Amino acid sequence: MTQRPGFLFFAATAAAVAGLMGGCSKPAEPVVPPPPSTVAAASLPDMDVSANVKKALQANDMLKTADIGVVTTKGDVQLTGMLDSQAQIDEALKTARTATGVMTLKNDLTIKK
Repeated sequence: MTQRPGFLFFAATAAAVAGLMGGCSKPAEPVVPPPPSTVAAASLPDMDVSANVKKALQANDMLKTADIGVVTTKGDVQLTGMLDSQAQIDEALKTARTATGVMTLKNDLTIKK
């Protein structure tokens, strides 16, 4: 019985490919990148996030004279201070949420007595 060298090569290659394909039966899960705004916000240093929040608060006419402390840790912003009314607190929270880089917001603002 005479065997051709090309046939043996083909048979060996086909067996190897079939073996490799059997291990790849599960399709790869798609990689979904986070939204661009989240990536940009998450990459901002805390110092910049705090500066963005302070700038936004100062730009708001209702909050210009308010003494609001801003502390940022890994994009999580904490507001502290005493304001004249609940309306000012609500406005401060609303304004701070719009600042670039804010991931979460903790309200430690109180009303002056």
